[in-house]
Amino acid sequence: MTKKIFITRPLPKEVLSAAGLLGEVTVRENTSAMNESEMIDSLVNYDVVLPTLGDIYSEKIFASCNKINAKLLANFGVGFNHIDVKVANEHGVKVSNTPGAVTDATADIAMALMLMCCRRTSEGERIVRANKWEGWHPTQMLGFHISDKRVGIVGMGNIGQAIAKRCHFGFGMQVGYFSRSAKNLSFPVKRYDSLTELASSSDILVVSVPGGSATHHLINKDIFSSMQPHAYFVNIARGDVVNERDLIDALKLNQIAGAGLDVYEHEPKVPEDLIAMENVVLLPHLGTASLEVRTGMGLMAVQNIKSFIEGNEPPNLV
Repeated sequence: MTKKIFITRPLPKEVLSAAGLLGEVTVRENTSAMNESEMIDSLVNYDVVLPTLGDIYSEKIFASCNKINAKLLANFGVGFNHIDVKVANEHGVKVSNTPGAVTDATADIAMALMLMCCRRTSEGERIVRANKWEGWHPTQMLGFHISDKRVGIVGMGNIGQAIAKRCHFGFGMQVGYFSRSAKNLSFPVKRYDSLTELASSSDILVVSVPGGSATHHLINKDIFSSMQPHAYFVNIARGDVVNERDLIDALKLNQIAGAGLDVYEHEPKVPEDLIAMENVVLLPHLGTASLEVRTGMGLMAVQNIKSFIEGNEPPNLV
């Protein structure tokens, strides 16, 4: 029997072509997150759903379905905190994700944000575009040199390790980290038992932990008050890992020197306070935004679907 597959956002052509070989595919052309009625419909009228960030399959959504026919949510992305996996499983729905495909691209964005906020590149470009640049001089826009500095990485999974590798080999940085378990890497790193201790010891603090209830507001006023006034904060994880109000307060009080953000607590809404600050770099969730990477993510999700349809366990079941 032909399986009905629902893809919640437009994806690269190669991904859609691969999915089309597996069954009857319906692609939702809207690029924004689904509303509640759309999510309920997807669970009721399709065998497999390929959702992504913002498609919040909560307990309420599952409870609102008279009958759930979907048996797999093949998530497009490594993060799956927008899906209540426990409730999904209780309703006979498996959940998979796409780890690995996003690691290097996300680590690259972390490095870009570190350089952009420390070396004031966004601020400098705005000056040039506004025709306000008056020419080079020895004390023009002096930033923070990141080579040989101390970077603290919160969360040492695959992405955290990729960031650490770039920091150590690319910039000779001293790497410290805070993680649930110790990591055995091929270069020197120091594990901290306390997140506040890591924050106080770092010139740049980078967050790379999964989203979800366990990490909600992990970074808050206690962490920011522990950081040094010259230190910078970078987040490429999930927006709600950070208490955004506490970050804004820390910046206004000059508790930290600046921040580089690719994610936000209430995406796509970005607080006006952050937008107004020259010492904050703001990106529109570009962590995996390259055709090669997004295609890889999509093909991994399709492989999960293929394995499921063939009666096998998806290779990236969560």
